[in-house]
Order: sequence, then C-alpha cells, then structure tokens
Amino acid sequence: MNTVCHPRSVARRRSALLSATVLLALSASAQAQQGTVYRCPGPPALYTDQISAQQAKDQGCRTIEGAPITIVSPTRPRPIAGTPPSASPGSAPRPAEGRVEASEQRARDSDARKILDTELRREETRLAEMQKEFNNGEPERQGGERNYQKYLERVEEMKAAIARKQSDVAALKRELAKLPAPKE
Repeated sequence: MNTVCHPRSVARRRSALLSATVLLALSASAQAQQGTVYRCPGPPALYTDQISAQQAKDQGCRTIEGAPITIVSPTRPRPIAGTPPSASPGSAPRPAEGRVEASEQRARDSDARKILDTELRREETRLAEMQKEFNNGEPERQGGERNYQKYLERVEEMKAAIARKQSDVAALKRELAKLPAPKE
C-alpha cells in the first residue's frame, strides 16, 4: 500500500522540525551563557559561577545542574520602638504631627495662587494666539499644503490643540477656585 503525503503536511513537519532545532540551539546557548554553578562546602554554603573548573575541583565544589537559584536581598533594619524617626535635614519642627502653622499655610496658598495665576495668563495668551491663527476654521494655507488633504489635517490638528488648551485653562481655573480667597 502506497502512502502519498500531502504537500501541506510535509511543510508542517518541516516547520515543526525546524522549530525544535531552533529551540534546542537556543537552550544550549542559554546554558553556555549562564555558565556552571558550583556549590562549595563550608559553614555557610557558597554558590558561585565565578570560579574555574580546576578551582572548583581543588575546593571540593560540586556542580549544580538544573536547580533554580534564588537570590534573597537583605532586609533593612527596623527602627527601635519608642525612638522617633530621624528628621530630614532642613525640616523645621512642627507644632503637631502633620499640621502646619496658619501663617505658613497662608504663605503656601499665596505662592500657589501666584504660580497658578501666572500659568493661567500664559495659557490664555497662547489660546488666544491659537484661535487667531485658526481663523474660525479657515487658517491661511501654507506653502507645503498644495494638497488639500494636508491642509484639512492641519486644521483638524489645530482644532484638537485648541480643545486641549481650553481644557488646560479650565483645569487651571478649577485649581484656582479650590484655593482660599487672598486676604488683603
């Protein structure tokens, strides 16, 4: 009885054989790169891959094959109970844990308000420039936009950039509204 193999099944077998060959080659190269790990005797057993085969033989070390090696990092010492955590340099003592004096909080709020005001003015100015350039959806065509599709893409990008900028301005206004009103 003659058996005829279908060309696809032959191709699948070749593909499977090629895959198996590649996996074996990769496995062998990974083992070669990893090196041999030795377990050397001693009160604390030493596991190393940093010595030669001759040195391992002289020290009475055995090879470890196929066993996973786990490296455990040392833990940090715990603070002793009853001792306060060390203060970072430059930190001033506070009246109570987690509390800030009222004058310091007002100064922080004032600084935050100034920063947000400056940022808001800058973003509003940039938004006005973008809207002027957008020209109600009909910006000036540029030299590289002979193709009308490129022009339309730029108009869409401008529209998206304006929407993002408006969102940024609204977010800055919300942040400013959260801060207490300045006391003068």
